[in-house]
Amino acid sequence: MNKKAPNPIDRHVGSRVRMKRVLLGMSQEKLGEALELTFQQVQKYEKGTNRIGASRLQQISNILQVPPSFFFEGAPSGQIIESSGFADETTSSYVVDFLSTVEGLQLNKAFARIKNPKVRKRIVDLIIAVAGDEETVG
Repeated sequence: MNKKAPNPIDRHVGSRVRMKRVLLGMSQEKLGEALELTFQQVQKYEKGTNRIGASRLQQISNILQVPPSFFFEGAPSGQIIESSGFADETTSSYVVDFLSTVEGLQLNKAFARIKNPKVRKRIVDLIIAVAGDEETVG
């Protein structure tokens, strides 16, 4: 018997918890201590395996210093949208998943510190070339 997959909203909220926690340089253990939970429970929240209740989400938002609405920014709407063949929902999910990783956050933070737009454009072009992607960025 297959276990039920996590709800997309729960996964999204959990990934936002992880992203903000990592941005703050906080470990799962430290967040767990602040919540009086084990780091394993924090892992389950971050993966969306366990749903975060409203009062717990309020606690997490206070600890991570963000409003509760932060965790829902960019969340899947749950509405069924007719696809024209060009929907990129999987792409946006992939981007959120990537930005929730340590490497994604490090890359994003470092890239954001580059002030020169020409240098940023060259880096994007380099990454596209290295990835072997023919897609151009506008």
